[in-house]
Amino acid sequence: MPASAKKPLRVAVLADSDTRWKWGTLTAKRVAPRDIRLDGYLLRGRATPTPRQLGEVGVRADSLREVTAAGFLRAMREEPYDVLVLALVGGGVQAMLHGLGRVWEDRPDRPVVVTGYVGVVYEKLTDGLLLRHGADLVLANSRQDAERFRAVYEGVGADAGAVTEVALPFLGGEPHTGGHEPRTVVFAAQPSVPETRTDRTYLLDRLVRHARLHPEREVLLKLRSRPGEHTTHIEELPYQKLARGLDLPANLRLVYGHMGEVLDRTDLLVTVSSTAALEALHRRVPTAVLTDLGVREALGNHHFTGSGCLASWDQLDAGHRPVPDPRWLTRQGVAADGSYATAFDAARARIAGLLDAPGGLPPLAPYYTPVTAPGYLPGVLARHHLAPDGTPLPGAPAAGREPGPVRRIVRRTARGAYRHGVQRVAPVIRRMGEL
Repeated sequence: MPASAKKPLRVAVLADSDTRWKWGTLTAKRVAPRDIRLDGYLLRGRATPTPRQLGEVGVRADSLREVTAAGFLRAMREEPYDVLVLALVGGGVQAMLHGLGRVWEDRPDRPVVVTGYVGVVYEKLTDGLLLRHGADLVLANSRQDAERFRAVYEGVGADAGAVTEVALPFLGGEPHTGGHEPRTVVFAAQPSVPETRTDRTYLLDRLVRHARLHPEREVLLKLRSRPGEHTTHIEELPYQKLARGLDLPANLRLVYGHMGEVLDRTDLLVTVSSTAALEALHRRVPTAVLTDLGVREALGNHHFTGSGCLASWDQLDAGHRPVPDPRWLTRQGVAADGSYATAFDAARARIAGLLDAPGGLPPLAPYYTPVTAPGYLPGVLARHHLAPDGTPLPGAPAAGREPGPVRRIVRRTARGAYRHGVQRVAPVIRRMGEL
């Protein structure tokens, strides 16, 4: 075995939010064919994780720094990585693929590029997939997703060979033993589902009612972020704000923290459509996906049709405990049957083969080009300060240096103003529009 094959692989992860950082780093560790050195890059933007959020995620890198798109492309030109994981929204992936294509022109020893989705794919399937096309591996978190991904690519005449079936990288933990009445009930909140004040207030009221009906139970409202922080999705109406002034029962608490640690003591997980449901199902924790607000694409709970987990608060109040359908679990990559240990074997083998490919790798070849999407692609790239040819636009944020004290203050102020607009001004404007 050559000495190079024994060295840790150099892996970079570029992420644009706390949940994508978690997905990207854990994915990198799952799919790498041998030990790695992991360098993290956080793409500067509205959802750049705070130190608290990074700590709560619970994953570590050997190095971590915040970058602009141009700064990241410069690092990729200078640093000799073996694997790159793009843990970004679809437009970000597409921009980086074109920027990297320019950076790595005529460079056969470029890294293997991996991308995918943080969780359940229930909206913008075609749009998101085509924006991710061009990576060497497009990871699908389940058999069902792999089939859908290939169908989309083949349907537009794009190469579907990059689609690789895996599972969600953050599944794990000890199986739930069951066999007793729920002692701890957890409602997993989501930043953007449901959207309206009426619906979110309704869910909070039902959670309070459940706690009053079952004073022997510990009822937890699991929150994603503290006020002022942003996650992958925008949260205009935080549950913390809605709960102010309410007379909460003593057995109901608002909690933060790592979802896995919360699930360690959960006997019943309740949600609208959070990926936390899949984490719970993997552990065999009884899981309810709420139907109170309907089963609708806008809520994402339509994804759980056929799961056996759909239920209402009335049913849960009366003691109902959903029983998942094992066939649905198998198709969704939940791997509660013990197959999780081998779920990433195909991805590891594929990456190992690409790293050993004679003559290196071909240039990146996204489906979207100035020829196939001349009215769409330039706008996608411009949002990341890139020209249609993938080069940084004039006036793009400085690529190679950290912002000075004044710029840091201005940036924090701008983020605060943005979050204030999202969480306070926008709801007022929306209500005025409904008058």
